[in-house]
Amino acid sequence: MTNTFVIVHGAWQAPYAWNVLKEKLSKEGYSVDLVQLPGHGEDHSDPKSLHMETYINYVSDLITSMGTKVILAGHSMAGMIISGVAEKIPQQIEKLVYIAAYVPASGQSAYALSLLDKQSLLGASLLVSEDQSEFDVKAEDMINIFCQDGTEEIAQLIRANYKPEPAAPFSDPVTLTRENFGNTRKYYIQTLKDNGIGNQLQKDMIAAAGITDSYELNTGHSPSLSAPGELSDILIEIGTK
Repeated sequence: MTNTFVIVHGAWQAPYAWNVLKEKLSKEGYSVDLVQLPGHGEDHSDPKSLHMETYINYVSDLITSMGTKVILAGHSMAGMIISGVAEKIPQQIEKLVYIAAYVPASGQSAYALSLLDKQSLLGASLLVSEDQSEFDVKAEDMINIFCQDGTEEIAQLIRANYKPEPAAPFSDPVTLTRENFGNTRKYYIQTLKDNGIGNQLQKDMIAAAGITDSYELNTGHSPSLSAPGELSDILIEIGTK
């Protein structure tokens, strides 16, 4: 049983959103690696150069270099990434944890999944850059979509760290097999008040993927910010299973 978590942030976010949770898990004896995806946070990769495969290879290489099995957690769009990583290096992944995240079937993209979401407020708020390489979110909608249950301090943190999101990875499908991805143990942490990925879609994806271990948080889309203590308790419980 591993005590190492690798956590992949979602779209329009970066590792900053997970710092408090990392601190809590570290105090409980876990090793926590917060991935910074290319084109996010302090990384300024050209968005035109980025695809879902870029992210999957980046995370896979990072985990392979660690030389140990990990619990791989992904938030939001990163559900696509962690699924692809489990397909690519299944021997390195002890468990997958989806946190308010997309769970694709083979051949699906994040965009295809988003079209099934009747509750999300995100689609109506998207702004596409002139060259179509990036997606923006309307400033006045940002907090309501990502963390309407956070404090004003958290809202300021989100605004201060906001960057447009590379567009192409949303349309890139992932290919998954029963032998690799299908045989990886999976857990899902639902967010019941989610305006980013609606909870009904979360439930539908859980059912479609056959995930039997599911938890619920009464939060918006970013529980790492609004409820890091509750989220860390669930991750610790998953870590001991």
